[in-house]
Formats: sequence, structure tokens, C-alpha cells
Amino acid sequence: MTSFAVVGAGFRAAAYWRLAARLDGLSCVGAVVRTPRRLPVPAYGSVDECLAGARPDFLVTALPRTVNPDVIIAAVQRGVPVLAETPPAPDAEGLRELWAAVGESGLVQVAEQYLLMPTHAARAAVVDRGLIGVPSQVHVSSTQLYHAVSLMRGLLGAGCEPVTVRATRHRAPLLDPLNRAGWTGATEPRPATTTIATLDFGAGRRGLYDFTDNQTRNQLRFRRLLVRGSHGELRDDEIVRLAGPRAIVRTPLVRGRGAHDPDTGPITLGDEVLFRNSYAGLRFNDDEIATAALLEATAAWVRGDGPEPYPLAEGAQDHLIGLAIEEAADTGRTVTTITPPWDAG
Repeated sequence: MTSFAVVGAGFRAAAYWRLAARLDGLSCVGAVVRTPRRLPVPAYGSVDECLAGARPDFLVTALPRTVNPDVIIAAVQRGVPVLAETPPAPDAEGLRELWAAVGESGLVQVAEQYLLMPTHAARAAVVDRGLIGVPSQVHVSSTQLYHAVSLMRGLLGAGCEPVTVRATRHRAPLLDPLNRAGWTGATEPRPATTTIATLDFGAGRRGLYDFTDNQTRNQLRFRRLLVRGSHGELRDDEIVRLAGPRAIVRTPLVRGRGAHDPDTGPITLGDEVLFRNSYAGLRFNDDEIATAALLEATAAWVRGDGPEPYPLAEGAQDHLIGLAIEEAADTGRTVTTITPPWDAG
């Protein structure tokens, strides 16, 4: 049994202990909270108290970005591995300071789960199998900043090289019927900001970022993802490719239903299975599937049974590029380089 404790008590922290209660081989042994409260796991008033009393194998920090670095550093100083919620620090200076303090420790992973969501995992499988050739462009219009960047980098196979960013913003009326709390009851459109950015990852790889305020929850805006390759392209849940001489085919990605409705079933492309739900019978939604997979991958890494799930360098790069998008949109200038936080220059 691999154990962890959560630092925080918000909705993301609750997701971790709720999932752990349903996963074999994982146990959430406590939560660090500032004020005493009733929780489904033991509550501790400090990281030191939790480490001494619960003795977790690793910590999950589900905290605001402004306080996340201090807790990460405190855990690493005590030799405890950390899975840090996104983003791991508030800004570029904070990322550099965090890297200087813990980057070489190899003890910090970032809880970036988007590439583990079923639909994205299936799309990544299309690219990894070379079904559309060598990828060169990824367009994301569904989620914000570092999450979108993670999708772009993962689908393009881009690492932590410098990136050139150009961006613009505009405002237009949009009705906003849903937010995190549910239906808003709004009946009149309000100004919403759309940010559009182009990202040059080098080596002929490009990204297009298109995001409107609250697009992750506003169902009046489609979520779109496009991957262009040398031999075809993937558009949302369909690919077009050259299948043979004079044979261009279009094939849908089909999401099946699980035996335990509403479970997610396999996602297939013709007779190829691109994604298989490891949590059949638990009725997890897509985000829960991805977060559970990340938790289990982190536990395997901590035990020495698996690779790093998402190293700090990768998570820091996602956030740095997201910050560059905002800077380029705010100033109208091209941000020609992004200095990784591990670069002393």
C-alpha cells in the first residue's frame, strides 16, 4: 500500500482523497489544513505534524499558486516526494526560485493530467502510432494557458526548448449560462475576452492557442483540437490520412460505452483500440480517470516501479509559456524567448 497526504482542503484536494478511497493499493492518510474541520481523512495543522503522525510516502499539494512553492520546498527539504497541483509557482521569478531550491532534487512532479484524459489519450495514441505522419501543428481551443500548452507540447513531442509567442486579445458579447457552481441564470450577454496566440516551438512545430473566458464550462462555445501531420490530420474525433496508393480515408474515433453505464468504454479507430478504461466499474468521469491515472503513476514512481509522471521541468515550462501568452497579449509585443527556470543565464 502506497500512502499520501494532501496539503489543502479545496475541491481539488477533495478529489484526491475521494479517488484514493476507491483505488486499490493507494491510501490517503491525512490532509494538512489551516483551520480544524471535519474531513473524511485525518486532519493535521502543519506539514511537520502530518509527516510525523501519518508518515505518508508522498505529498500532494493542492494549494493556491502563491503558497505552493513554500510547501513544496518544505517537503523536499525533509526528503518527501511531492505531486504539486498546477501551476507550481505564481510567476516566472517564482518558478526560477522554486527550481533553484528543489529542481535538482528529482523529488517534484506536477499534477498535469490533461494528456491522460480519455479523449486526449486516444488522440495522442493516433499521433504516437504515426497514423497522420510527423506532427507539425497543434491547434487547441478548449482549455486555458498551461493546460493547453501541455497538450501542444505532448502532441508535438516538444521538450523544454525556447518558444516564440505572438498573441492578441479582443472582447465580444457572450452569454455565460454555466460556471463552476452550475447554472448562472444569466439572460444577457456580457463582454468576454478571447486570446489568440501563435507558438513557435522550433524545428517546424507550431501551436495555435484560442481561448475565450470560461470556455471550459461555457457550452455555447465548442471545444476544438486539431493536429496536422505530414500524412494527414486529426480534427477532434476524426482523422483523414493516406491509407494507400490513391486512397485517402476519413475515420472516426469512436467512444464505446462501458459494461457499467455510465462508464467510459474503449475508444477505437476502426479495429484499433486507442484507449482502454483502467477503472471500469468505478464510473469515473474523464477528469477522475486522468487524476486517478496520475495518482497511480506517482505512487509507482515513488516506489521505484515506474518513470516520473510529469517532472517539474515540464510543468514549469508549460506555465512559463502560458505566462508568455499573457504577456504577449497584454503588450502586443512578440515574446521571442522563454528562459527555462533551470537556466542560470
